[in-house]
Amino acid sequence: MGTQQLESVPEPKYWHLKTVLSEALDSEFSVGEILPNERDLAARFGVARATLRQALEQLELEGRLQRRRGVGTTVAPPRVGVAVGGEQHAWPGAIGDAWQAVDCTEAAPPAAVADILETLHGEQVHVVRRSRMSHGQPVAAELLYIPADSVPALSAIDAPSGAARARAVLRELQRLELEGQDRSVELGSARADDAKELDRLPGAPVLVVTTRFFAEGRTAAVSMATYRADTCRLTFGDSGGVEIHHGPERRAS
Repeated sequence: MGTQQLESVPEPKYWHLKTVLSEALDSEFSVGEILPNERDLAARFGVARATLRQALEQLELEGRLQRRRGVGTTVAPPRVGVAVGGEQHAWPGAIGDAWQAVDCTEAAPPAAVADILETLHGEQVHVVRRSRMSHGQPVAAELLYIPADSVPALSAIDAPSGAARARAVLRELQRLELEGQDRSVELGSARADDAKELDRLPGAPVLVVTTRFFAEGRTAAVSMATYRADTCRLTFGDSGGVEIHHGPERRAS
């Protein structure tokens, strides 16, 4: 059987437009500047608004643009640098942890998290919410799921509501001997609550870092941290750590 020559596939129109828009951002716009509305941009480049939206969405995914509530689409600043899990053998809330406790409730985790924790679906666990700022802007929101048997003495602790209760849960968790942890990273879309906390629009691209903490031969806690994809660039070092670095400087007019 002879070989079959693959047909060449033309570049999608929105992808070419993305390249043209990217060049325009470098030469004509400053960081933070608001772009013209979709109608004017579509007319300028002679494309349908649907094609324009595809190009704008791709530029947002790449961190070139930001869609802000009540403002519009603006030119994004360079990505900020913030360490993620630099210490590979530490519980959340340990010394040097840059996250800020926000609240703690008891609720049933998503089914996928319950499976990781090996808890019954619908069984309530401690849900600690934390946030993280960098360079004066919110960059990440975290939900930390902790089963009751990971903090067995918590009922004997005076743990009020809100951030104080979250800190009490984390202190009790640190009584366990941490045996290890692993992480995975995937691209996702911001849910309504995360979008509000991160000052993004619902559906905006985010990076979801899931961390499992092991103690006593089981998964003792699961963290799901949502990072702004337009803000963060993740790299993996030899140590297995994940860091977020500044992106390349962008030229502003």
